[in-house]
Amino acid sequence: MRIFQVDAFTTELFSGNPAGVCLVEDDRDDAWMQAVAAEMNLPETAFLSPGEDGWHLRWFTPTVEVDLCGHATLAASHILWEAGEADPGDRLRFQTRSGVLTARPSDRGILLDFPADPPTAVPPPDGLVAAIGAPAVWSGRGRVFWILELADEGAVRGLRPDLGALGRACDTGVVVTAGGDGGDRDFVSRMFAPSMGIDEDQVTGATHCILSPYWTDRLGRTDLVGYQASSRGGTVGVRLVGDRVELGGRAVTFLRGSID
Repeated sequence: MRIFQVDAFTTELFSGNPAGVCLVEDDRDDAWMQAVAAEMNLPETAFLSPGEDGWHLRWFTPTVEVDLCGHATLAASHILWEAGEADPGDRLRFQTRSGVLTARPSDRGILLDFPADPPTAVPPPDGLVAAIGAPAVWSGRGRVFWILELADEGAVRGLRPDLGALGRACDTGVVVTAGGDGGDRDFVSRMFAPSMGIDEDQVTGATHCILSPYWTDRLGRTDLVGYQASSRGGTVGVRLVGDRVELGGRAVTFLRGSID
């Protein structure tokens, strides 16, 4: 069974967000997939198997299965084209726990079609802002993640959250964001999810389903560029189209192997 490691939302190795991609060639149960994801010990591992209408796609962190993952979907699309499982110009369809997702190649890289997740303004749970370690000027929640806006880009980049306290205060991920200070980015973000087995995710496609409608509302433009300011860093182009978000990025293969 073939397995790969891919750096997503980047054009250079050792940057962006690493993901595993496993091409499942026979029936495997959930426990096996979770064990492989734990063995890979990457933020996410994607499992692909052929279906009647595209591909079945599932995502696992080292500890849990998740409903939506952007960077592992980008990595999976990249591998299907690179490994010859799909023709280079093919539009890919994925059957997932979040419905049908698609990917297509373009001159801007791989474009993913994901559901938008505009957040609702609500107070954060007790202890969350203290655990993040910086005051929030706005707080809200989407279907899965909390989102906190901080005063500026420097505050986002300088965060040193208390991850133990954060895991106790919140049972999902927390997106921290601010407007960009200039250059080629409209906003910056970071994402922490210690309760999901990810202290800090490097570049998170799924959180941009929240960030796209949030910053579109703030800035009045549907085409935006986000930079996730983690230690590896990565750029995500976003476009809000009705109730969908188009995520754009590139990927590069780091490792090719097989599972006995």
